[in-house]
Amino acid sequence: MLHLTKVAVGCGDADALRDRLLGRVAEGESWVGTRYRPTRHAEVVGGSLYWIVRHRLVARSTILGFGDDPEDARRIRIRVAPELIPVRATPKRAHQGWRYLAADAAPSDLGDGEAEGLAALPSAVAAELAALALI
Repeated sequence: MLHLTKVAVGCGDADALRDRLLGRVAEGESWVGTRYRPTRHAEVVGGSLYWIVRHRLVARSTILGFGDDPEDARRIRIRVAPELIPVRATPKRAHQGWRYLAADAAPSDLGDGEAEGLAALPSAVAAELAALALI
Protein backbone atom coordinates (compact mmCIF):
# COMPACT_ATOMS: atom_id res chain seq x y z
CA MET A 1 0.00 0.00 0.00
CA LEU A 2 1.23 3.46 -0.84
CA HIS A 3 0.31 6.61 1.10
CA LEU A 4 0.78 10.37 0.76
CA THR A 5 1.99 13.04 3.18
CA LYS A 6 0.82 16.65 3.10
CA VAL A 7 1.33 19.68 5.31
CA ALA A 8 -1.83 20.93 7.00
CA VAL A 9 -1.16 24.54 6.03
CA GLY A 10 -2.59 27.01 8.53
CA CYS A 11 -3.55 24.35 11.08
CA GLY A 12 -1.79 24.68 14.41
CA ASP A 13 -3.06 21.35 15.71
CA ALA A 14 -5.11 18.30 14.78
CA ASP A 15 -8.32 19.91 16.06
CA ALA A 16 -8.03 22.74 13.53
CA LEU A 17 -7.40 20.19 10.78
CA ARG A 18 -10.41 18.14 11.89
CA ASP A 19 -12.60 21.27 11.76
CA ARG A 20 -11.33 22.09 8.25
CA LEU A 21 -12.10 18.61 6.93
CA LEU A 22 -15.54 18.53 8.56
CA GLY A 23 -16.31 21.94 7.06
CA ARG A 24 -15.85 20.48 3.56
CA VAL A 25 -17.99 17.36 3.97
CA ALA A 26 -20.40 16.62 1.15
CA GLU A 27 -22.00 13.26 0.39
CA GLY A 28 -19.98 11.51 3.11
CA GLU A 29 -16.55 12.65 1.99
CA SER A 30 -14.23 15.63 2.31
CA TRP A 31 -11.51 16.92 0.01
CA VAL A 32 -8.08 18.50 -0.12
CA GLY A 33 -6.95 20.69 -3.00
CA THR A 34 -3.60 20.23 -4.70
CA ARG A 35 -1.95 21.29 -7.92
CA TYR A 36 -0.85 17.95 -9.36
CA ARG A 37 -2.44 14.51 -9.51
CA PRO A 38 0.04 11.87 -8.31
CA THR A 39 1.44 9.79 -11.14
CA ARG A 40 0.79 6.73 -9.00
CA HIS A 41 -2.71 7.86 -8.00
CA ALA A 42 -4.26 4.42 -8.55
CA GLU A 43 -1.84 2.97 -5.96
CA VAL A 44 -2.75 5.45 -3.22
CA VAL A 45 -6.54 5.07 -3.46
CA GLY A 46 -7.46 3.11 -0.34
CA GLY A 47 -4.26 4.25 1.35
CA SER A 48 -4.02 7.25 3.63
CA LEU A 49 -3.12 10.90 3.50
CA TYR A 50 -0.82 11.49 6.49
CA TRP A 51 -0.99 15.03 7.82
CA ILE A 52 2.05 17.05 8.92
CA VAL A 53 1.38 19.57 11.68
CA ARG A 54 4.30 21.43 13.21
CA HIS A 55 6.88 19.12 11.60
CA ARG A 56 5.22 15.90 12.81
CA LEU A 57 2.92 13.36 11.22
CA VAL A 58 -0.03 13.51 13.62
CA ALA A 59 -3.07 12.02 11.87
CA ARG A 60 -4.30 10.39 8.70
CA SER A 61 -7.34 10.42 6.43
CA THR A 62 -8.31 7.55 4.15
CA ILE A 63 -7.93 8.43 0.45
CA LEU A 64 -11.13 7.71 -1.47
CA GLY A 65 -10.08 8.95 -4.89
CA PHE A 66 -9.25 11.98 -7.02
CA GLY A 67 -11.33 14.46 -8.97
CA ASP A 68 -11.18 17.77 -10.78
CA ASP A 69 -11.63 20.97 -8.80
CA PRO A 70 -14.82 22.61 -10.11
CA GLU A 71 -13.59 26.05 -8.98
CA ASP A 72 -10.15 25.92 -10.63
CA ALA A 73 -9.46 23.81 -13.73
CA ARG A 74 -5.69 23.82 -12.99
CA ARG A 75 -6.12 22.02 -9.65
CA ILE A 76 -7.41 18.64 -8.53
CA ARG A 77 -9.04 17.40 -5.36
CA ILE A 78 -7.91 14.49 -3.25
CA ARG A 79 -11.15 12.97 -1.97
CA VAL A 80 -10.73 11.77 1.63
CA ALA A 81 -12.87 10.32 4.40
CA PRO A 82 -13.80 13.12 6.82
CA GLU A 83 -12.68 11.10 9.87
CA LEU A 84 -9.24 12.04 11.16
CA ILE A 85 -7.39 9.06 12.66
CA PRO A 86 -4.67 9.98 15.19
CA VAL A 87 -1.27 8.32 14.67
CA ARG A 88 1.88 8.13 16.75
CA ALA A 89 3.53 11.51 16.30
CA THR A 90 6.53 11.06 14.03
CA PRO A 91 8.99 13.80 13.02
CA LYS A 92 8.63 14.82 9.37
CA ARG A 93 10.07 17.80 7.55
CA ALA A 94 7.61 20.12 5.91
CA HIS A 95 7.37 20.16 2.11
CA GLN A 96 5.26 21.72 -0.58
CA GLY A 97 2.41 19.74 -2.07
CA TRP A 98 2.34 16.04 -1.27
CA ARG A 99 4.94 13.27 -1.12
CA TYR A 100 4.66 9.49 -1.33
CA LEU A 101 5.01 7.46 1.88
CA ALA A 102 5.69 3.73 1.79
CA ALA A 103 3.55 1.54 4.03
CA ASP A 104 6.56 0.38 6.06
CA ALA A 105 7.48 4.02 6.85
CA ALA A 106 3.98 5.02 7.96
CA PRO A 107 3.43 5.59 11.69
CA SER A 108 1.01 3.31 13.50
CA ASP A 109 -2.43 4.43 14.64
CA LEU A 110 -2.95 5.31 18.27
CA GLY A 111 -5.08 2.79 20.14
CA ASP A 112 -8.50 3.87 21.41
CA GLY A 113 -7.31 4.27 24.99
CA GLU A 114 -4.21 6.16 23.89
CA ALA A 115 -6.19 8.58 21.73
CA GLU A 116 -8.68 9.24 24.54
CA GLY A 117 -5.87 9.86 27.01
CA LEU A 118 -4.15 12.29 24.65
CA ALA A 119 -7.42 14.09 23.95
CA ALA A 120 -7.68 14.84 27.67
CA LEU A 121 -4.33 16.64 27.61
CA PRO A 122 -4.12 20.31 26.66
CA SER A 123 -2.96 20.49 23.04
CA ALA A 124 0.20 22.44 24.01
CA VAL A 125 1.21 19.71 26.49
CA ALA A 126 0.51 16.94 23.96
CA ALA A 127 2.53 18.82 21.33
CA GLU A 128 5.48 19.21 23.72
CA LEU A 129 5.42 15.52 24.67
CA ALA A 130 5.28 14.58 20.98
CA ALA A 131 8.22 16.89 20.24
CA LEU A 132 10.20 15.04 22.89
CA ALA A 133 9.12 11.72 21.30
CA LEU A 134 7.42 10.67 24.53
CA ILE A 135 4.09 10.01 22.84
